[in-house]
Amino acid sequence: MSTQIRQIMVATRTALGSMKRRLAISLSMALSVSLVVMVLIGFLAMADGFERALKGAGFPLVAVVLGGGTNQETGSDIPADAIRSLKAASGDTGVLRDAAGGLLASRELVIPVNVSRAGDGAPRTLALRGMDASGLSIRDGITLSDGRSFAPGAREIVVGTGIVRDYPGFDIGAKVRLGTVDWTVVGHFTANGSAFESEIWGDIDAVRAAFDRQGEVQSLRLRLTDPSSLGRLNAVLATIAETPLTAVSETGLYAGQAGRTADLIRLFGWPIALLMAVGATAGALNTMMSSISDRTVEIATVRALGFSRLSAFLATWFEAALLAAAGAGIGVLASRLVFDGWRASTIGANDTSMAFQLTVSFDVMLTGGLLGLAIGLFGGALPALAASRLPLIAALRARG
Repeated sequence: MSTQIRQIMVATRTALGSMKRRLAISLSMALSVSLVVMVLIGFLAMADGFERALKGAGFPLVAVVLGGGTNQETGSDIPADAIRSLKAASGDTGVLRDAAGGLLASRELVIPVNVSRAGDGAPRTLALRGMDASGLSIRDGITLSDGRSFAPGAREIVVGTGIVRDYPGFDIGAKVRLGTVDWTVVGHFTANGSAFESEIWGDIDAVRAAFDRQGEVQSLRLRLTDPSSLGRLNAVLATIAETPLTAVSETGLYAGQAGRTADLIRLFGWPIALLMAVGATAGALNTMMSSISDRTVEIATVRALGFSRLSAFLATWFEAALLAAAGAGIGVLASRLVFDGWRASTIGANDTSMAFQLTVSFDVMLTGGLLGLAIGLFGGALPALAASRLPLIAALRARG
């Protein structure tokens, strides 16, 4: 082992051994780092959880036809004659048909409805989706966990388990007022934790009649023969109506909406975390300068014994890095325990409330931990440089 490495190890042990004299200020540095890490991880976990909930709502073999040049169901309108023309189209349209030759399709529209949430009783805007009876079977991963599906033409609804969990009064058989009429809850469904679990589904004709939306169709769900058949479907749509119609995969539709909102969450989270990191870095600098002041005689003594400037620099820098790493570890562990699986809600697709779970993934924990470590490395660099340049004679005289 080289002399330089021995010097660094001895100087580091000396610095770490004296930390008990500075326990309070050292703990304050570690805790400030952990707070920064928790704030960043909280925002990143929220963004990741939101993305997972929306992306999980889409299926690559389901095409969503939208009209009017929009890329969202809200604001889209599909004329009835376009739907009839598509159903009558011959040849390979890229869409599956049933045994009778009819398209596997579901006309749909989304109506925002106000529902009071459990606990605070404050109204939230949820999505009431009107659809054809085939709407459940077209989608993958939809399971009726209780009850049955709605009957065509009846004022019956099936409710996502996310709503059942967070809102009162959606038990099987319950009467729920949505808009100006009462609806009967006949079933609950699960959707692998996706955004669909924050929706209420009913028959499209009953929904249109209750909300005076006669004849309105916002989207048309179709079952594709394979993911590559989306191009063939768009080619057919271009020939059947004057109104611009576009088919997108359900996966792409929700992924695009998820990306925009998740980016907005991160846009708020990163500046807040970085501003806090600046303050924590200043705190780390102050902590390490106090460490140098406390260890002035120790540093001067080992330097007088022939220890290099590098050993003094690295010993102080390692102390800062260790405190930051401890704080980052505490922040990551606390974030994992507090945030992972924690339920939140925000405005999701169709401008309605959507519940989702925060997800503290490995990438999120790694990002937060690296930010915490960076605070120590940057905050400890200047004090470490000051330790390496400490005048030997003046330092010894300072302590008598």
